[in-house]
Amino acid sequence: MTDQNRRQFLAASASAAFLASTTSPRRVVAAPAKVRRIATEEHIAIPEVLNAFSKLAATSTSPNVKYLQMFYGNPLYVRKLTNMDVRLAEMDRAGLDMQLLQHQSVQDFSPEEGTALAALANDRLAAIIKEHPGRFAALATIAPQDPQKAADEIERAMTQLGLNGISIYSHTQGEFLDDPKFWPIFDAAVKHRAAIYMHPGFPPDSMVAPFEKYQMVAALWGFQAETGLHAMRMILGGVFDHYPDLQIVLGHMGEALPYWLYRTDDIFALLMGDEFTPAGRRARPGGAAPGMVRLKKRPSEYFRSNFRITTSGMFWNPTLEYCVKLLGAEKVLFAVDYPFEETEIGVNFMKHAPLSSRDRALILHGNAEKLFRIKA
Repeated sequence: MTDQNRRQFLAASASAAFLASTTSPRRVVAAPAKVRRIATEEHIAIPEVLNAFSKLAATSTSPNVKYLQMFYGNPLYVRKLTNMDVRLAEMDRAGLDMQLLQHQSVQDFSPEEGTALAALANDRLAAIIKEHPGRFAALATIAPQDPQKAADEIERAMTQLGLNGISIYSHTQGEFLDDPKFWPIFDAAVKHRAAIYMHPGFPPDSMVAPFEKYQMVAALWGFQAETGLHAMRMILGGVFDHYPDLQIVLGHMGEALPYWLYRTDDIFALLMGDEFTPAGRRARPGGAAPGMVRLKKRPSEYFRSNFRITTSGMFWNPTLEYCVKLLGAEKVLFAVDYPFEETEIGVNFMKHAPLSSRDRALILHGNAEKLFRIKA
């Protein structure tokens, strides 16, 4: 059995087991014969960035750089990341109409080099969109190493280049976006109504060691642990009280955060001295715990109002059904995670997912068209 067939078999078996275990039958609504499909976490890289990263990896002692080079130095991934003919052929075979392109990170370079490479990548993304009308949209890549120049690049990408949002690969050399020094990036994002897709990064060098055993450093566990941590820092740090209109997109069905919202609210209330406590909840003696920031809302309310999630790499009906029920179909977008996941598997998953016609259309294209201002 091939690896692709094995994954399809496991996904189908898990979904069947879940559906069989429920007490009430679910009606699966077949997808229409033709429905637009926009995938929203689809990776690309220009050769100049890959070459620059190879040079960096040759001298760097950073674990983050070492692990990124596993992807950037893999010939199979490099071919798919850089070859548009290969990409388009796979899209056509799977019946995928459009990819929202997301360039690989430039956040490990110096501020000067990262800023220059980001601008070059964004120029190339704009050219690809022009060359293949209707097949691609793109997120602007930035180098948060220099927050003000990153904000300037957002301005250029959204006005001059006509790109569709912003991509940030989570922490930048161990620093997180709840630090106000990065907030010029949010100023620019809100000004231009540009959603930020927060893609996972490896755990920072300061915390990577426990993840290295059992290959947990990447998608097995480290990615969601790191990105979920980053999103929670932004919530608890008050970012969304300062920027109530800021929209953050998380892949992989929300990097596990949707499953923790009850407990996050519960413990937050206790640490704040019961400010948001349901009736009967005990209060914390002495008021708020040290280091807590007084927020206007519960943590879960920010997640519902300021976050969207995508299906990238999480092609499993139980998770999809839970997230749609919890957040509403309006907050879920289709994504594959090309080339690290197979486009055909992602498309087939959505064809047979237990969704209404309305919800399927929203997830497959309607939400992406609205959030990223993609022409319908």
